[in-house]
Amino acid sequence: MVDLARTRNIGIAAHVDAGKTTLTERMLYYAGASHKIGEVHEGAAHMDYMVEEQQHGITITAAVTRLQWRDHLIQLIDTPGHVDFTIEVERSMRVLDGCVIVLDGVRGVEPQTETVWRQRTRFQLPALFFINKLDRPGADFGRALATIRDRLNAEPVAVTVPPPEADGSVIHLIDQTRLRFGGERGEQVHVTPCDAVTWERLRPWRENLLLAAAEMDDALAELVLTEQEPDPEAVWVALRKATLAGKIHPVFAGSALRNQGVQPVLDGVVRLLPAPTERPPSLAHRPDGSEEWVTMDASGPLAALAFKVQLWEGRRHVFARIYRGRLRPGDEVAIPGPNGTVRLERAARLFEVDANHKARIDEATAGQIVLLAGLHWATTGDTLGAPSHPLWLERIETREPVLGLAIEPQSSADEEKLLEALDKLQQEDPTLRVEEDQETGQRVLRGMGELHLQIASERLKREFGVNLRVGNPDVVTRETIGQAAESQNQFHRTIEQPDGKKLEMKAGARVRVEPFGRGTGVTIEATPRVHPDGVELHPAQRDAVAGGVDDALTGGPTTGAPLQDVAVRVLEVELFGASSSPSAVRIAVAEATRKALARAGGLVMRPIMATEVVVPDSEVGTVLGDLQSRHAVIRDTTALDGMTIIHCDCALDRLLGYITDLRGMTRGRGQFTMTFDRFDVV
Repeated sequence: MVDLARTRNIGIAAHVDAGKTTLTERMLYYAGASHKIGEVHEGAAHMDYMVEEQQHGITITAAVTRLQWRDHLIQLIDTPGHVDFTIEVERSMRVLDGCVIVLDGVRGVEPQTETVWRQRTRFQLPALFFINKLDRPGADFGRALATIRDRLNAEPVAVTVPPPEADGSVIHLIDQTRLRFGGERGEQVHVTPCDAVTWERLRPWRENLLLAAAEMDDALAELVLTEQEPDPEAVWVALRKATLAGKIHPVFAGSALRNQGVQPVLDGVVRLLPAPTERPPSLAHRPDGSEEWVTMDASGPLAALAFKVQLWEGRRHVFARIYRGRLRPGDEVAIPGPNGTVRLERAARLFEVDANHKARIDEATAGQIVLLAGLHWATTGDTLGAPSHPLWLERIETREPVLGLAIEPQSSADEEKLLEALDKLQQEDPTLRVEEDQETGQRVLRGMGELHLQIASERLKREFGVNLRVGNPDVVTRETIGQAAESQNQFHRTIEQPDGKKLEMKAGARVRVEPFGRGTGVTIEATPRVHPDGVELHPAQRDAVAGGVDDALTGGPTTGAPLQDVAVRVLEVELFGASSSPSAVRIAVAEATRKALARAGGLVMRPIMATEVVVPDSEVGTVLGDLQSRHAVIRDTTALDGMTIIHCDCALDRLLGYITDLRGMTRGRGQFTMTFDRFDVV
């Protein structure tokens, strides 16, 4: 049976190339969960088991593993750093209890770090920081902490720091010791008292740590204020309270690739991050509309969240986090669906997971993350409940894709195979969408970016044996309107029925549309004045009014792209007795809305990417000029040890293939990252 008090469910997250997977590999090795350290640059990382991950040297899918450290079970998820795979981070954060954020010691907080931090903040996860790559030239521990304060608006508190001489050791500020890492792989930790000279130079770090801890403990505060030496255990306890409350975020220093500073991070995970029972209860909704709070307890009816679907050895499996109750092989689970429906399925087998290896188990209890086989309908975000007690936990949000790629099989014989493969990929990744282009008849695969679509294409060929022809990337667009407008429409039609009788359909409507604020979506006000006076809409007609607006909003007046940032008001509806059936009302409202949209004038909105470009100082002028030619809006620049970071907003269609141009302008030294920010008119 799992001891919840000694369980930690954590994630490792960061900007791409900050060293997440390298850190995870060391954690597994030092905990004895793996017998060798797999290096990312050699394509041999234990957690990057997909062929595409090994070939590209990046993490693509969130991988789950388990390790033991100081009598604690750590269930760990290594998440991708590339923005194209941010859904993997989002759904991982949803089911975790804490996280470790990895920063590059040279660059500190980077764009994807901010995205990860927003995801963490949404679920209020306690977090530790690991400042990595401190062996690199230009690394600055203090500056990295400053970026945490400035860009994340968080309070970092150092627990281990690099010594002034930067000899690969770290100084532990709580224990007042120097930790050196020996042996072939840094597995031997040599602990010695910190010398007086070094300790004096690091005194400000120590004082900051004690002041942060003292805020949570009056007795400790009195010792600190009177300059007495507190008991290290009391400092740990107070620091833990502050971490769980989200007031501070402990920071650890090191270099994972050089096997330096990793063991203190593991100690920090078990001593500072919460057990499942220390997290707040989760709010759930019942089919009857009532609410309940789900506490982390092995007793009570089952409540679990399916957070990921994955094909494993050709079969469909579901990752789930159990929040309450127990689950055994063969148990039936209830999966609530739309409109109050509930589907029953049977969990045939349960597994513990270690990257791409699984082992059968006989029971899973609250607090565990497990793999389930036999569920054919459960998908990302579904709640698994007891048949006698179905409920909904908060779902996992997925982002809309921003880039499309026309695809078709090279052979018509592969058409059915392609459709089956695309269905499986969409089940695994909710940010992949397949659509039919109504104008060209082409099948379009949509995703979060060029790399996302490239990986999907590679998987279609490798895993499913489908050879593809692909078109050029096509940026997803939205529409809004340029001004307010009104229009009215009267629908009148006579339909001859099979029995020879004539059915008259007649209704009128007046609709007003207005531009709305960016990012607000669509608002509908459907409480019209009804003519003739004194007549009221019956329920079916009221539904028809809203349905007519929905019909008109499926496509904008310019390109037919989905509309957003529009407010629609149905001002009047005119009825003509029995002729004004719900169908007639719906058609009248839809036509009036379409006419109003056409009068307002459609504006095409393109995906705007928050972009950071890192270039040598000598090439800043050239790169800025090029960005301005792409109509990028430059927000500011930051100097960083001979390099300049350019912060700007730019439309996605003007950044396609940009990395090739940037490398040409900077002789291979330039880099850039972009994150979807909003749809806007360019």
